[in-house]
Amino acid sequence: MYLVAIAWLYVVVLMALAELTSDGGTWLGAAITFLFYGALPLGVALYLLGTPARRSARRRAAMPGSVAGTGGLDPDRGGHPAGDPITSERKEP
Repeated sequence: MYLVAIAWLYVVVLMALAELTSDGGTWLGAAITFLFYGALPLGVALYLLGTPARRSARRRAAMPGSVAGTGGLDPDRGGHPAGDPITSERKEP
């Protein structure tokens, strides 16, 4: 998905450069070309295509027992109980 977005931005940048360097082209026309053919539609498309991922992440965070929802009870997902913490030994002077 990101490869297509990068390729589309490459094409739009070249379109904007062609607009800028043409005889009747201006920097304003190049900026409008970049914004309305590149940045704005690509931002909308990536937002819409990312909706399922955002929805599933929100569901995973709200599930009981999930790492994100409970504060990380099993951070390494090993399934084994945590051992006793190692206490530091203090040497008396």
